[in-house]
Amino acid sequence: MIFAVWLPLVMPLLAVPTARRLAESLPPRAAAWLLAGCVAALASCTAAALGLLTAARGDCGCRLVAAFRPPGAGAAGRDDAVVTVPAAPVAGALLACCAFAVARRALRHRAELRAARRAADAHGLAGDLCVLPEAAPDAYALPGRPGRVVVTAGMLRALPPAEREALFAHERAHLAGRHHLFLLAAELAAVCHPLLRELRSPLAYALERWADESAAARVGDRQVTARAIGRAALAARTHAAAPRPSAAPAATTGPVPRRVAALLGSDRAADRPRGRSLPGGRRLIAATLLACVAFSAAGAVDAAADLHQTVETAQGEQPGR
Repeated sequence: MIFAVWLPLVMPLLAVPTARRLAESLPPRAAAWLLAGCVAALASCTAAALGLLTAARGDCGCRLVAAFRPPGAGAAGRDDAVVTVPAAPVAGALLACCAFAVARRALRHRAELRAARRAADAHGLAGDLCVLPEAAPDAYALPGRPGRVVVTAGMLRALPPAEREALFAHERAHLAGRHHLFLLAAELAAVCHPLLRELRSPLAYALERWADESAAARVGDRQVTARAIGRAALAARTHAAAPRPSAAPAATTGPVPRRVAALLGSDRAADRPRGRSLPGGRRLIAATLLACVAFSAAGAVDAAADLHQTVETAQGEQPGR
């Protein structure tokens, strides 16, 4: 346990930059799934490692990890206790902070969505489209059952009809792909390990590119889609928009010039940077990322098995058993 339990805590040092590089060489949809799966796996392993360290705390940890080591453990058993037992209170405090922050973030997400839906319900609906009377240009995908495309009157005035349809198609792609769950997973994972925050921006970009491509396929015109996104972003940034749910995807967020260039085909390397799209290099990066996640998960499993064996041995060696 002394070595295995630390693997999930240090593996993000290598896994995060590797995931970023691999995502840049993949199509948007595949990149989004890769990044979301990576943050979920690494955060889960981190939480498991903190929980295992916490299990070695206090009097129970001292007796089970130090006094009741299996025969033949010798110095390795004492070293295990010297490292894991003092670290247990710190791990327990970190785990409690993570649990509190995750619960708080999830509750805030739920409250934001409820408030946004109440505001949308106060206005008329045209199918899945809700038009708010605000003059500030804004548009976003409001998840729920059913999901809705929320757009302000200011945004409708800023776009011609063809570009409006492209914007609506973009937001509907967010709803169809349930992209808010990807963003929420990244937010919650970042609470568990600070390095995972580095994956939030590339994930948000991949989701926007995913919706861009879906909108372009839906309207059948990449130039119209690119103009709609660019014009909407310019209009939104010239006015102070009303607050919206932080996990509600919107076409006006992220590196809009890069997205527009990718849609127009003048910068296809925006999705596949030079030197990173070679099949051999991509396979090597993918193998490295897979190894990082596998080692992280294996470390947590091995530490759990070792702790379980220690507990079983301690119970079997107690007097009167």
